[in-house]
Amino acid sequence: MTKAKTFGGGIHPRYNKERTLNLPIVDAVVPKELVFPLSQHIGAPCQPLVKVGERVLKGQKIADSDAPISAPIHSSVSGQVVAIEKRPHCSGQDTMAIVVSNDGLDEEAVPASTGTSIENVPADEIVRIVREAGIVGMGGAGFPTHYKMVPPAGTKVEMVVLNGAECEPYLTADYRLMMEESEQVVLGLRLLMKALGADKGCIGVEEDKSEAIAALKQAREAFPDIEVIPLQVKYPQGSEFMLIRAITGKELPVGRLPAELGVIVNNVATAVAVANAVTTGKPLVERVVTVSGSMVERPQNLRVRLGTPVGALLEQCGLKGQPGKVIKGGPMMGVTLANLDVPVIKTTCGLLALSPEEAEPLEISPCIRCGRCVDVCPMRLQPVFIAQFVERGMLEQAEAYNATDCRECGCCSYICPARRPLVQNIRLAKSAILAKRRK
Repeated sequence: MTKAKTFGGGIHPRYNKERTLNLPIVDAVVPKELVFPLSQHIGAPCQPLVKVGERVLKGQKIADSDAPISAPIHSSVSGQVVAIEKRPHCSGQDTMAIVVSNDGLDEEAVPASTGTSIENVPADEIVRIVREAGIVGMGGAGFPTHYKMVPPAGTKVEMVVLNGAECEPYLTADYRLMMEESEQVVLGLRLLMKALGADKGCIGVEEDKSEAIAALKQAREAFPDIEVIPLQVKYPQGSEFMLIRAITGKELPVGRLPAELGVIVNNVATAVAVANAVTTGKPLVERVVTVSGSMVERPQNLRVRLGTPVGALLEQCGLKGQPGKVIKGGPMMGVTLANLDVPVIKTTCGLLALSPEEAEPLEISPCIRCGRCVDVCPMRLQPVFIAQFVERGMLEQAEAYNATDCRECGCCSYICPARRPLVQNIRLAKSAILAKRRK
């Protein structure tokens, strides 16, 4: 039996996936009003293409940008534009957004099916369709997918890797996609391979997700250039750096692009969105979101229209009182939401409602120099020293210890017996160092 692949370092947190692991994807409620922030991706924000009072259709492009690193935004319902104004955003800051009043008719702007097959669509047309569909990295990063599909001149992409690790605790949205839409996952991978001219495709899945591995192996049976690779169950197995190291054995230098190693990485949900866009003309207007946590009575994997307020999903799943904290994403790298009016965007893979007790700040004690943070750091950094430099305002020393190489996975903070805010301090250091470099 082939040994599951992995990387050095990492941790084994309690995964808390059992409540949603075997729950099939179901449709979420579609609210009366949906909010579409103009920034849902890494890169330049979009500009509105519609005006207040205008009627829009489901799938209609309502915002776009001329910037190369950006992705258009489409309405997920038909209805009337009632406002273009600042609204709450998951970043914690109010940002410009288009607000659409849902008319409940779901009149579509795109055909139900184009009949396009992978054999008949040219590589450059795949890139164009992906760009026009507004597809971005749906694992949480939000990098525009079309931009990754045109690697720098002089680079040859030999392998496309799909990230099916889903190593964050609680989250099972990708797992359910791999189970229920395995053929679309494989089709999306084939389309990405064709667009990039790659000879090989790999899907990395943690070995405890045996049913997903079996479903994907069955879906790729006719395609010998695609391999399903079991990975060890470890966090942060799904990080791009760690995934490339585990699957290829290659080390991605910090600041370099995966394409320079001949590899491109995409999330399995991104691959499904690519398959849907090419074969049906459907833009990215919905995504699967895991709603879970101790304050949720009925955890679910929901297919959610983009623009749906977080509060509506928590209500559908039975919010048990006032949560101590609501997190977008997983508990390791997710962000705390300021209020429940924040809408679901393209990068919302999970919503966790935690109890007031779980949200209580931990009592911090002095560092005991145990070295555990160094042992688990997958980037081979020394978090204890970097964090102490930050506490003393010694940014030059923090930079010398490669603070900007940190992937902010949180392994160091998780393992620290003194409960020191290591990753938080390193994040402060990165922000200050990068601001200094920009000057």
